[in-house]
Amino acid sequence: MLLRRFFVTLGQRKNAFFRQKGKCIMEKTDRNLSILRGIFLTSLITSNVLSSKIVYFWGLTVPAAVVAYPLTFLMTDVIGEIWGREASGATVRLGFFCQLLSLALIGLALILPVAPFADNQAAFSSILGSSFRVIAASMIAYLCSQTWDVWVFHRIRDHYIAAHGSRDGGRWIWNNASTMTSQIIDTVVFIVIAFYGVVPDIWSMIVSQYLVKLVYAALDTIPFYLLTNSRAQRKEVTA
Repeated sequence: MLLRRFFVTLGQRKNAFFRQKGKCIMEKTDRNLSILRGIFLTSLITSNVLSSKIVYFWGLTVPAAVVAYPLTFLMTDVIGEIWGREASGATVRLGFFCQLLSLALIGLALILPVAPFADNQAAFSSILGSSFRVIAASMIAYLCSQTWDVWVFHRIRDHYIAAHGSRDGGRWIWNNASTMTSQIIDTVVFIVIAFYGVVPDIWSMIVSQYLVKLVYAALDTIPFYLLTNSRAQRKEVTA
């Protein structure tokens, strides 16, 4: 009985989040916008903490943030496609404010006096001290790349719709073009500022991280289509 109620509740919530008519279609509601922005901010702040760890797999050296940060571009693209350029721009500005707040709170925590019995301050300062530099680098890279992403996304989208009269067949173009180019900016700016003098082969790290992000950008075309596949949106000719 409990299992049945669980699946019934899950189905009801899913139908509220998507319109199910053969394909998943996201509804343009304030609630769904808040959910996407919540995912965006969670991925953004989490990536700032994860960036302090450098991982190595499949011959690639990348910050651990690569598992979280690319998700932010998918969220702004979905928001931009459904709610428009102003909403995606507001999301980027909100993310920047949250990073500023995070930076201030970490700085405050680092200067607070340590309890006499605490023996983990060195590790704490090492991790969050590097996070302080990482967040500063992230903020600069974030502003450059996300601003570019929103601008290119809507520039290509508006041009395509003006030329073809609809967005049919073109969503993959502005989704991939905006994300793949903005990831170049983000990767170079972030890694140079955050890891210069720390990582011995910084250019290898830049190439490695961008290759991973490139795969992410290609794969996020699928959820982007699922989340923006609305008949009503197909009729729109402006953002």
